[in-house]
Amino acid sequence: MSSNSAMVRILIKGGKVVNDDCTQEADVYIENGIIQQVGKELMIPGGAKVIDASGKLVLPGGIDTSVHLEETFMNATTADDYYSGTKAALAGGTTMVIGHVLPEKNESLLEAYEKCRSSADAKTCCDYALHVGVTWWGPRVQAEMEKLVREEGVNSFQMFMAYKDTFMLRDSELFQVLHHCKDIGAIARVHAENGELVAEAAKEALELGISGPEGIDISRPEETYLCPFSIYSKVVHGETTTAHTVLNGTQYYHQDWAFAAAHVTVPPLRVDPATPNFLMSLLGNDTLNVVSSDHRPFTVKQKAMGKDDFTKIPHGLPGIQDRMSVIWEKGVIGGKMDENCFVAVTSSNAAKIYNLYPRKGRIIPGADADVVVWDPEGSKTISVDNQVQGGDINLYEGLRVHGVPLVTISRGRLVYENGIFTCAEGSGKFCPLRTFPDYLYKKMVQREKSQAVKAVEREPYNGDVVPVANSGKRDFGALDVDTPTRPCTRHGGVRDLHESSFSLSGAQFDDNIPKRSSARILAPPGGRSSGIW
Repeated sequence: MSSNSAMVRILIKGGKVVNDDCTQEADVYIENGIIQQVGKELMIPGGAKVIDASGKLVLPGGIDTSVHLEETFMNATTADDYYSGTKAALAGGTTMVIGHVLPEKNESLLEAYEKCRSSADAKTCCDYALHVGVTWWGPRVQAEMEKLVREEGVNSFQMFMAYKDTFMLRDSELFQVLHHCKDIGAIARVHAENGELVAEAAKEALELGISGPEGIDISRPEETYLCPFSIYSKVVHGETTTAHTVLNGTQYYHQDWAFAAAHVTVPPLRVDPATPNFLMSLLGNDTLNVVSSDHRPFTVKQKAMGKDDFTKIPHGLPGIQDRMSVIWEKGVIGGKMDENCFVAVTSSNAAKIYNLYPRKGRIIPGADADVVVWDPEGSKTISVDNQVQGGDINLYEGLRVHGVPLVTISRGRLVYENGIFTCAEGSGKFCPLRTFPDYLYKKMVQREKSQAVKAVEREPYNGDVVPVANSGKRDFGALDVDTPTRPCTRHGGVRDLHESSFSLSGAQFDDNIPKRSSARILAPPGGRSSGIW
């Protein structure tokens, strides 16, 4: 426990304590960085700072599960480091963030992690943890993943099915990484796109003269495969972002290039105006579990690196400061969720997934004193002019939000109150994350038990077996057996699709055979025909 929180005593009095499963009127007493008591008429020692929370809500501090601070990506460095970024998080009611380490191809995962830690530890204002990217695969990566898990407090790894030739793994590599994550008890995070198809679609768009921000939408259509398909999975949790639940992709077609480029991210915002409302509904019914900011702020000048080629616009949106207020406005005020669900998707579910619960994500005795006093009736207008987060863009410019943090307490320290910061650079701490989180792995173990494949127990067959003559032909049980030929049943001028080996390349095996434009069938099955069949 840090020395500056060792003797801090805080009493939050008169508010409603909101957890993910209940709301109760209760006071909260904090000492030594820990919630000591929750209830009415508490017996506490003297000298405590009293915070009047009458008419307010007392929430667990937010946990933002995806932020990109002090990160170089697509030749641009984000506009926030771990000091300015975590300071902005505290202003918005978030008391813990999980950042990203993205090693280059063939770079040591351990070295990239240590480099990030050395910078972040000295700057962060709130607690943080790290996802480590697996951007290439081999025995060294496998060993380093295990070391990160066992010795460094990492319990999640980020993989990409996009960013061909940089971060993308091949299918076989991704398969091995997922199995390894399971073996070491880690959480696998997957950015799910089709990098090969995206690269081809982007190339085609540029060849058609589409170079503006709209190319990000055109090259990444939702309906890539024009056929039905299913996904069979073990245990999956769903995460979306603030921007995807509030904004849509029509901004990519705005006449102002800078405005359009400011919204470039992947997966892209979707043009269908119903999509954000639908995603917010999925958060409200627990189909999606977590909402992050995916904060990766760039300036207009940085975005302008792609002014002539949309594939060079750095991908990323700001939002670390506004995440909770925007979700309250669009989710709670919008009627998609209650205050308990709000706590779940902004804090508690993240704590459960990353094995922090109930130390974080819940207001109970013994939990870390990461607490927010929330004014559900308070309001503010979001603007780049008064934001704490970096960058010269705010996607929610002019949005009036109802529901704002008045007080933020991190590790038992009062760090933000009514617009005034009292946090020091480097006062936050790295939180080692334990492996095998029950929230995910208990489900996985139970599902494997219920779906275990085993042989049927039966008496052995003792009857006669027909001898197989060795004629030199291949065994028809082999996987590469030739398909037996069928008698030709081609009708005049018409290809028999059962017989033909249809080729997706366009050229067919019988293209050299002259075809009649039609055939009159005098007595087809079911009766005569007097027309073209």
